[in-house]
Amino acid sequence: MQGGVSAGSEPDSDSRQRASAFTDLAAAYFSRGQYKVALDELRKAITVDNRFGPAYNIYGLIYMELAEDKLAEENFRRALELDRNDSETRNNYGWYLCTRGRYDEGLEQFTAALRNPLYARPELAMANAGQCAEMKGDLALAEANLAKSLKLQPDNPNTVLKLAGLHFRQGRLAEAQRLLARHAELAPPTAESLWLGVRLERKLGDRAQEAAYGLQLRKRFP
Repeated sequence: MQGGVSAGSEPDSDSRQRASAFTDLAAAYFSRGQYKVALDELRKAITVDNRFGPAYNIYGLIYMELAEDKLAEENFRRALELDRNDSETRNNYGWYLCTRGRYDEGLEQFTAALRNPLYARPELAMANAGQCAEMKGDLALAEANLAKSLKLQPDNPNTVLKLAGLHFRQGRLAEAQRLLARHAELAPPTAESLWLGVRLERKLGDRAQEAAYGLQLRKRFP
C-alpha cells in the first residue's frame, strides 16, 4: 500500500481537489493501459492527500491488472477503510475476488455495493455478480443478477451477451438465439458473440448459419 504525508490529519479542500484531479488523470491513463504514468499520477494524489480513498481504488485496479495480488488487495482494503460506502471500490474488489476464485467473498462485496442507495451504477455490480455466480456454478443466481442488471440497463450489449451465453449453457437455445440477435442490434460482433453463434447454430442444426458465423469469426478475429 502506498504511503503519504500528514497521516491522520484531515485534508483541506484544496488538497482534496488536487488529489481528485490526479486520481482522475490516473484513471484515464489506466483505461488506456498506461500503467506506469497512472501510478505516477496516483503517487501525486496520495502525496497531497493520503486519505483520498478513490486513489487507492485505482491503485487496486492497476495492481490487479499487473497480477500483483497482495498490493491489489491491500489497496482495495485501504480504500474501504477510508469509506465503507464506496460502492465503486466494492464492485472492483468483488470482481478481483471472483477472478481469484474467491466467489463467495466477491459476491458479498457486490451485495454490499448494492446496499448503498446512492450508488450511481448498480447495474454494473449486478452484472458482475451474475458473472461471478456463473463462474461459481450457481446458474440460477447468475441469471437472477444478469436479468436485474438488464432491467436497469436494457441496451447494455455486454450484459445481453452474458445472458445469452448463460442461456446457452442452460440449454435454452431459443432464448440464447433471441438475445444474440439483440446483441447484434446493439453492437458490432465480438469474438465472444461470434463463437457463441457458431456453437448455438451447431446445436440448432443450422449448418448455413453456423458457417456464416464461422466465416465472420475467421475474417474479423484471425
